[in-house]
Amino acid sequence: MNLATHYYPIENLVEYDRNPRKNDDVVNRMCASIREFGFRIPIVAKSDGTVVDGHLRLKAARKLGMESIPVVLSDNLSEAQTKAFRLLANQSANWAKWDDDLLKLEIQELEDLQFDLKMTGFELEKVQRFLDDLDGENSEKEDFSDLAGDSKKVKITKPGDLWILGGHRIYCGDSCLVESFKAVLDDKMADITVCDPPYNVAYGDSQEREDKKILNDDQGEKYELFLYDICSHVLAYTKGAIYICVSSSELATLQKVFEEAGGRWSTFIIWAKNHFTLGRSDYQRQYETILYGWKNGNKREWHGGRNQSDLWFYDKPTYNSLHPTMKPVELMERAIVNSSRPGDIVLDPFSGSGSTLIACERTGRICRTIELDPTFVDVTIKRWQVYTGREAILPNTGKTFAQIQEEKR
Repeated sequence: MNLATHYYPIENLVEYDRNPRKNDDVVNRMCASIREFGFRIPIVAKSDGTVVDGHLRLKAARKLGMESIPVVLSDNLSEAQTKAFRLLANQSANWAKWDDDLLKLEIQELEDLQFDLKMTGFELEKVQRFLDDLDGENSEKEDFSDLAGDSKKVKITKPGDLWILGGHRIYCGDSCLVESFKAVLDDKMADITVCDPPYNVAYGDSQEREDKKILNDDQGEKYELFLYDICSHVLAYTKGAIYICVSSSELATLQKVFEEAGGRWSTFIIWAKNHFTLGRSDYQRQYETILYGWKNGNKREWHGGRNQSDLWFYDKPTYNSLHPTMKPVELMERAIVNSSRPGDIVLDPFSGSGSTLIACERTGRICRTIELDPTFVDVTIKRWQVYTGREAILPNTGKTFAQIQEEKR
């Protein structure tokens, strides 16, 4: 059987006028596929140019301005066989079933390779369900008991280190410096930012070691300048929505500098906790606030529906020895899912204990995060390794975190 491929000028190909497949609304998706992979599947047609199979690919090729495309001729088929094959070519793809376990592994590996998951052909909602299933399989691993006291151990990370964690990156550096953003983003733009900067109060148990405290906290009058620098960098490197956690006492300051830096403030989200933190005030505060906005002139994505309020109920982490102001993963995850798609880049200039990175791992996003304190870089890496069962790599050495840890013992 001769299945030689011929190249036909597009103007010589004619769509079958009774094609039962409706595909006008997905032509753009096929265009994206051809741009990514090339025109890999030939059209099946008669020698007179009548298309038997490949109408969608033909429409996409026309839209892309292609002059000729590969064609396999089917002149040896009878009229009845041609009609039947036209149906079979579309229907046979539905015969086989997916092995969901193997499919999840493929999607996970594509995510690690930072490949656009939309190019798999699956609806993003289905991809998200697979990633949610993987999260369910890993959720029982989110156990901090093995990480307790890590801040008192030998530091593995040094300032300037850039670690690769699957598809994610964490850079040990100062978020006030634009060089840190360049290092972690590698000339890319983030799709959204979700971050939890220091709150301008002295956090950390005075009975614990000094390295357990949050660097850049308790800055007094310098705090406004600190927030302005952060907002300027975040706005410069983020295409879409921006979420910034802030103490209620600094709400006005953050809104002021966010707008001065070129941001459009939309609202403040209230995180309502299950119990308060004991303090010196008459009324004990049982909530934290999150600024939500984006850069003036930019467009933000919204995937959360119109039934969401700005009051979010999430329990405080029951075990927060990893970081004094540790946020629940579910809190960061909600912001991420509402404002981005699987495969998008999420920026977090303040990794802390790594809640944003874990939320990205769970939802199929790519995290780019910065942390000033080597202690908390180590904690984030170990937390990710426990959660995923994989190993972080320091690319300039080619060594894993465990190998460097062993060398320092």
